[in-house]
Amino acid sequence: MRGVVLGGTSSGVGKTVATLATMRALEAAGYEVQPAKAGPDFIDPSHHEAITDTPSRTLDIWLEGEEGLRRNYHRGSGDVCVVEGVMGLYDGDGSSTAMVAEALDLPVVLVVDGKAGMESVAATALGFRAFADRIGRDIDVAGVLVQRAHGGRHAAGIREALPEELAYFGRIPPDETLSIPDRHLGLHMGEEAALPREALDEAAETIRADRIASVARRPSRPEPAAELGPSDAPAGPETAQPRIAVARDSAFSFWYPATLERLRNLARVETFSPLAGDDLPLADGVYLPGGYPELHAQRLSGSPALATLAERAAEGMPVLGECGGMMALCESLTTADGDTHEMAGVLPAAVEMYDRYQALDHVELVATGAAPAPMAAETYRGHEFHYSTADVARDARFAFAVERGDGITDEQDGLIEHAALGQYCHCHAESGAFDALVEWASES
Repeated sequence: MRGVVLGGTSSGVGKTVATLATMRALEAAGYEVQPAKAGPDFIDPSHHEAITDTPSRTLDIWLEGEEGLRRNYHRGSGDVCVVEGVMGLYDGDGSSTAMVAEALDLPVVLVVDGKAGMESVAATALGFRAFADRIGRDIDVAGVLVQRAHGGRHAAGIREALPEELAYFGRIPPDETLSIPDRHLGLHMGEEAALPREALDEAAETIRADRIASVARRPSRPEPAAELGPSDAPAGPETAQPRIAVARDSAFSFWYPATLERLRNLARVETFSPLAGDDLPLADGVYLPGGYPELHAQRLSGSPALATLAERAAEGMPVLGECGGMMALCESLTTADGDTHEMAGVLPAAVEMYDRYQALDHVELVATGAAPAPMAAETYRGHEFHYSTADVARDARFAFAVERGDGITDEQDGLIEHAALGQYCHCHAESGAFDALVEWASES
């Protein structure tokens, strides 16, 4: 599968809209598109999937390592993989867009804001191309896709200013309908606020899809094959597999495709919706992904699934809750408006929402003596991004010490009570956390 990376000059330059329009342009030109996202993100990928009907692959060196990243890329399918970058091209010490492009040896199409410039667009692109040499990185900035650029003299001025080594891949015209509403944690999810197809298709007409496809290339290093990756491990007999219940609805929507792939290889997975009034299905273990429980706190407070989950956790059934899932396991959740709602009451903590984010970083966790046996003596990598804090009981126990990041409190994460583990850290399947969950469920 050939691939290309859309990297921005900065955050807020319009990478998501440019990426979605590029995907539509490629599809209109007859190419099958595989979406992907550089960096830890659940929201932008939801917009990718809304446009292409294909789950978006997460590519992050910190979360997956280089081999895991390449393994995840090769699990995609299609003619062209379009990778949306994170922040500015070179920003981020854990896994920048440039690092992802270099690890896969994919060319970069630089998304530049052309609203108030012509020759300066070329100067900016030249600077980004030259910077790779300055820092000794093998980054191929192939050309520009110009955001908020008019046609006629404006577009012609940009094209003429570009040197021979930088291609012009088209433009995204100014259009107020091409904006995604935002809120805390970022943009609205794709299923909530997908961009209008008509406006995207109009923008796609000014993108040179065939030129983008022509510069896209296959990664120079093949898929890792020396050992089985987490989602490649052979599944055992169905009767021997534990049953894992996974919450999936608007309150629990932050999960990576690779995570469900991994769980389905190792266990029998059954999804349920606490918001729809589903009770917790019969299971040996439960995974509560992150999401937006604070937007549905009143409905969740009366959820039969949370009540049953509290009973099962007290009886010894393993439960893993990440961020929003951890919040739902706590005693109460207070929204930013000051309304307090009872949650499952499993973990000894009260959660409160704020208008400003409380943590944002790649995370590294080291297991402590309180960690469940399958997770002991392990280091896990993930990321955190939350607008809440948790006030925990004085005698609270934690499964992890935080080597990087904030965690729940005092550089600790993984609040544990009975057989429930709640953490602010979102883990990727490549971390091994879900292997440990399945092993934990098998032993309980």
